[in-house]
Amino acid sequence: MALSNSEIADIFNQMADMLEIKGENPFKVRAYRNAARTVQNLGKSLDSLMEEGMELTKLPGIGHDLAESIAEIIETGKFSKLEALKKEMPEGLDKLLSIEGLGPKRIRQLYDTFHITSLEELAKVAESGEIYTLKGFGPKLVEKILKGVRLAKKAGHRFRFDVAKPFAEELRSYLENFEGVIDVEVAGSYRRKKETVGDLDILVVAENWERVVDWFVAFEKIKEVVSKGPTRSTVILRNDLQVDLRSVAKESYGSALHYFTGSKAHNIKIRKMAIEKGWKINEYGVFQGERRIGGETEEQIYRMLGLRYIEPELREDRGEVEASLEGRLPKLVTLEEVRGDLHVHSNWTDGHASIREMAEAAKAKGYDYIAITDHSRHLTVAKGLDEKRLREQMEAIDKLNETLDGITVLKGIECDILEDGSLDLPDSVLNELDIVLGAVHYKFNLSKKEQTRRIVKAMQHPCFNVLAHPTGRIIGHRNAYELDMGEIFKACKNEQVALEINAQPERLDLNDIYAKVAKEEGIKLSVATDAHDPMSLDFMEYGINQARRGWLEKEEILNTRTLKQLKALLKKG
Repeated sequence: MALSNSEIADIFNQMADMLEIKGENPFKVRAYRNAARTVQNLGKSLDSLMEEGMELTKLPGIGHDLAESIAEIIETGKFSKLEALKKEMPEGLDKLLSIEGLGPKRIRQLYDTFHITSLEELAKVAESGEIYTLKGFGPKLVEKILKGVRLAKKAGHRFRFDVAKPFAEELRSYLENFEGVIDVEVAGSYRRKKETVGDLDILVVAENWERVVDWFVAFEKIKEVVSKGPTRSTVILRNDLQVDLRSVAKESYGSALHYFTGSKAHNIKIRKMAIEKGWKINEYGVFQGERRIGGETEEQIYRMLGLRYIEPELREDRGEVEASLEGRLPKLVTLEEVRGDLHVHSNWTDGHASIREMAEAAKAKGYDYIAITDHSRHLTVAKGLDEKRLREQMEAIDKLNETLDGITVLKGIECDILEDGSLDLPDSVLNELDIVLGAVHYKFNLSKKEQTRRIVKAMQHPCFNVLAHPTGRIIGHRNAYELDMGEIFKACKNEQVALEINAQPERLDLNDIYAKVAKEEGIKLSVATDAHDPMSLDFMEYGINQARRGWLEKEEILNTRTLKQLKALLKKG
């Protein structure tokens, strides 16, 4: 039972967490973190790569020892070093790492003083005020900890879309290839491309349900079979993701797909429209009295109600039904319309590949351009570029472009927005770049007024093009910092600044709601991967999912433009 790449990455991240709590050598910790990132970003499963005879040591950050560890994990499904380390450590400490503001040293401090090993114990000590007896635990940190506990509890057992996807698609393929299966679709929030997925609802039309169920429960990544029923079977996968398989009649497929795709609010609105016509819509079809009059396809259901087909990503009751009635549904952007990536890192800072390697990988994806936007000097942990090194990089890019065919590398920077709203590099060098991304990487806890003023001031800089990962949130780990988004949108319009949809699956920032508001305000957006290695360029898919949920069309996105059009848009004023 080969583990998925995300499962192997989780194992390495757990190892790094436990080593850090224990106080081990930071270089060893970093090695596991880098390995986890490499594994997570691979476009092909490690199991397949090993079967093909690939030397794993050729992967970035994978040395001989880590290659042997990967082989052990794939062969046995476990990592003996992690199992041994867990036995040494108090149970439950690793769960505290999900709380913003709690690094390994503070977790160790909490355990040594209060023997805290759970979120409940952490909340109790924080609320009682006992936590203030520890050095470094002030009111702001304690408030952040309590917010983090609430966020962790709220997150429950939801899975990021990118974590659920390999399981969903493997199950889809597994079922589609079984004899007698006619239709298979993964419905629910997964089909709507939401940021997180609670469980998977898979609908199947098949000639023989019983045989399909037997095949389904034999899937190798199942941890527990919860039920096997005449119309529904439920299993829990090894990573605790629940999967419900539902039997659907061919004549009800469209109705069932619409019902189980949701959202609930969208479905209620559709049902009300049917009631006004004297009909009833449920998962079995469209009925007039006891007579079925439709439901074979989703398109038919919408057509019967006088609606154009509404894409799953839009079904959130945010005006999509009214837009359909009035003939103004957006023609949603597609992955194929993307012509480049405007947020890419290289090994000049914290990336894992050369600029040439990133350019060649982008060209292989059919892109016309990429922007190299390494970190600026303030981000020392990422080896940020000062003016001298940035100029050296600019010269290197100019020389590289002379040798490249079919793709252009743009000169850029991901420039830190300092606490006072100034940019981290002088105008003399910023003026010479093709694109400047501004980003907040520290001081997340400023007041709403201070944080908004900081970012608005930065956007007023004549070289500022795109606000990267605008709200700073990390899904399930860090809330967005406080911002007056109305003021941010106003500044974007006034200063001709675009907002980024950062496609990193743990960010997806802007969220879909703000992306829709930006569209309505006439603000341009950039969908970008923030890639630190060639494989991370594939994250563009997740950014486009988010853009579609935000109603975005090709014309509203910078990197669907030709290079000539893009350069014109980047010239503010």
